[in-house]
Formats: sequence, C-alpha cells, structure tokens
Amino acid sequence: MAEADPAITREAASEAPSATARRPWGRWALMLAVPLALVAGAFLYWQSLAGKVSTDNAYIKQDMVAVSAEVGGRIVEVLVKDGSRVAAGDILFRIDPEPFRLQLAEADAAIAGAQANVIALSNASELTGTDIEAARSDVAFAQARFERVKALRDKGFSTKADYEAAEQAVVQAREAVRQAEDRQREARARLATGAAVPGVNPQVAAAQAQRANAELSLRRTEVRAPAAGRIAQAERLQLGQQVVPNLPVLTLVRAGSTYVEANFKETDLADMAVGQRAEVRFDAYPDLVLKGRVASIGAGTGAEFSVLPAQNATGNWVKVTQRVPVRIALEGESPRPLIAGLSSEVTVFTGQPAKR
Repeated sequence: MAEADPAITREAASEAPSATARRPWGRWALMLAVPLALVAGAFLYWQSLAGKVSTDNAYIKQDMVAVSAEVGGRIVEVLVKDGSRVAAGDILFRIDPEPFRLQLAEADAAIAGAQANVIALSNASELTGTDIEAARSDVAFAQARFERVKALRDKGFSTKADYEAAEQAVVQAREAVRQAEDRQREARARLATGAAVPGVNPQVAAAQAQRANAELSLRRTEVRAPAAGRIAQAERLQLGQQVVPNLPVLTLVRAGSTYVEANFKETDLADMAVGQRAEVRFDAYPDLVLKGRVASIGAGTGAEFSVLPAQNATGNWVKVTQRVPVRIALEGESPRPLIAGLSSEVTVFTGQPAKR
C-alpha cells in the first residue's frame, strides 16, 4: 500500500479537535430550545385565554306561547301544521260557531223583550196617573156623602151606623189614593236608570251585556295567532276533536325571540358584566359564528331553581362548582335556522369594556 501524505494527515489531525469542541454547544442549544419553545407556547396559550371565558354548556332558547281556545267546542277547520309560519292575527283553527250563533239570537230576543217591557211600563195606568185621579175622585165623593150624613145626624134624621159607614168610606178612599201613588212610584222606579248605565233601563242593559258576551264567544271560535312565529306541536289539532277552554292545543315559537342561555361556572363570573361582547358557535353549524352581548346574568344558580334543590347540610357534603345561567342576546340575523334546544359554545370577552 502506498503511504499517506504526511501533510494531509497533519491537516486532518488539526481539524478533528475543533469539530469535537463544537459538538457540546450544539447539544446544549438543542436541549435549551425545546423547553424555551414549550414555555413560549404555554405563555402564548395563556395570553390567548386571558380576558375571556368560555363554556360549551349553552343552548339556543326561544320564547314559546302555549295557544289555547277561550271557548269550548268541536274543531271544524284547521289552517296550520307543524312548521307553518304565521303572522300576528292569522287564524289557526276554527271551532263550530253554531251554538254561539244561537246564543246571540237568544240575546237579541232578550233585548227585544226588555225593550217591550219598558214600553209597557211607560204606558201603564200606574205611571200615567189615571188611577190616582180616580182614587181622588172617590175621596171627594166619599167626603161629600160623609158631610150629608153628618148634617142629617146632627138633626136626628140619620143613624149612628150610617154615620160610621160614611166616615169609613172616606178613610178607605184616602187609602186608595195612597196606594195609587205608591204604585206610580214603583212604576217609575222600574223605568229608572242607574249611575252605572245612565239613560238605559237595567233590564235592557242586562240583555245588551248578554248579547255582547254571546258576540264575543262567537268571535273566539276563530283562534288567532297572538304573535308572529312558527307553529309546533300541532298534531293535537284534528277535525272533529272537542276543545276544552284554556287547555293548550299547540305551541307558537315567537319570531325574533332567539337567544342563547349559557351556563357559566361561578368562578368565571368575576370579570363578567352585562353588555360585554360575546361569540357563539353551534355544534349543528361548525362554520357559523354569531356575535352577541351579555344581556343578563342569572339571579340564582341552576341548582336553586331546580325542582328539588340540593340539601348540603350533611356530614358527607362535597363542594361542587355551581353553574349560573347567562343570557346572550344575538346581534343580527343568522344565515342558518336557529332551532330551540341546539347546543352551542359561548365565549365572553371579559377583558373588553361593556357596552349598554
């Protein structure tokens, strides 16, 4: 074999120690870079969490109105179904109006009877005063006869019996006048009007009130939407079904009433205030992000408003972080339909000033 060049050997030997000296610095730099990267990542993550709180215990809520009929009867027409959109005042269903039309006719007859009774009372002899005039004429006649009998008795031409009979006839005639005057006052009282309905006879007023009630019941056979919204639970509306008054038969989800109820931990409320900005994401629509603001913070925890509140006065009590309902008002219209009960995730930016 050929011998190696002495010059090349010396050069390689001189470079070997320098390479060996550089390797520890590179190893130390790599060992320090990994923890520093972890610390920097943790700091950035902490910075991203600062000034906001989030929860995925949140759901879409909408105001719901239980619709019921105010009169009972048989359903004869149904104009809506589940999911139908209605405006305020639209007819939802109709109840058989015939029984209420008969009540209205009966009320009209009662008004006519009361009016005829008033006319009869106005023309009665008790009210015109003819009975009183006749009774007063009887008093004058009895008084004149009594005077004649008295004169004859004074001359001895009449008996005591005739005198007493003539005197009794005067008393009876005067009593007849008093009774006729009483009947006239009674007739006037039956025609009088009270302060509650001035100018209208009470019997006529009662019949008119009966008619108004019958007319109101007839109008209520058409059940209308109390507000704009969408219909739900309309499967109970069946033709021929008997409706019970004030018993809900369908539900109206009010339009424009959508909000989000987020249940935050009590430890998240320290910096939260009404008016702070919020973002809402939905499990059903992963790409949809809506803006909102904190509308209100609940007056009590969810446990306090439950049917059976927790009783912690026991020896084995375990502290549990409570949840407080926070209402988030959405801003603007959603491009996707928001259905009551959908799950969502809410982030409230507590580091920003609240706007009211």
